[in-house]
Amino acid sequence: MAVSLKQLVNYCNSLLSSEKYRDYCPNGLQVEGCHEVKRIISGVTASQALLDRAVELQADLILVHHGYFWKGEAEAIVGMKKRRLQTLLSHDISLLAYHLPLDGHPDLGNNACLAEQLELQVLGGLEPDNPLSIGLIGRLAEPLSAAELRQKIAMVLGREVLHIDAGPQQIETLGWCTGAAQGYIDKAAELGLDAYISGEISEPTVHSARELGIHYFAAGHHATERYGVQALGERLAKEFDIEHQFVDIDNPV
Repeated sequence: MAVSLKQLVNYCNSLLSSEKYRDYCPNGLQVEGCHEVKRIISGVTASQALLDRAVELQADLILVHHGYFWKGEAEAIVGMKKRRLQTLLSHDISLLAYHLPLDGHPDLGNNACLAEQLELQVLGGLEPDNPLSIGLIGRLAEPLSAAELRQKIAMVLGREVLHIDAGPQQIETLGWCTGAAQGYIDKAAELGLDAYISGEISEPTVHSARELGIHYFAAGHHATERYGVQALGERLAKEFDIEHQFVDIDNPV
């Protein structure tokens, strides 16, 4: 089976409400390829390694969370950017990317999917007054020590987790936001949560955790954002009766 590129893109834009987000990159179709889609390859980032794998697998479309054309990046199409775009255009492969819309979707979003992976009960948004809150808050099924929660996250995500031990002995309530969202630790502390999880950590995050009295877990930018794009790819495969395969290009960050 096949679906038109236009129909698939319109479906995704509507499903993810992409027009509602003020983002750092264009969401939706970033590079236009063939007008019919039979096979989708998804991945976290549109790296050259993912593009090469998509060519090998004869993909018509690549679906990612991190695409191209970020605000502030160099505009000239040279070097790495030239090679990436040349790969897509020469093989007539489309690039479809969703950043914040894929973080925030209540069912398919990275944060909703991470909650499912970690068996977290979602209670609401990390920004309670923002209907487009990206991060979420919730609770564990039963309280865990910080060491137990760190072990659980590491086991589920398959990577080491950096823990800043600064909160209560038992963790029950927590907030989370995938990727480079370490700055939201302040919001988690304001809400009186026991712990906060994000992908990346920065130097000030350590001091914030210690001085605000909240546990912090850095679980990896790539590792925390593998699940939304898979969920969206599977939804598209089911909706349009087409093929989908997730390709995990390892990234230690």
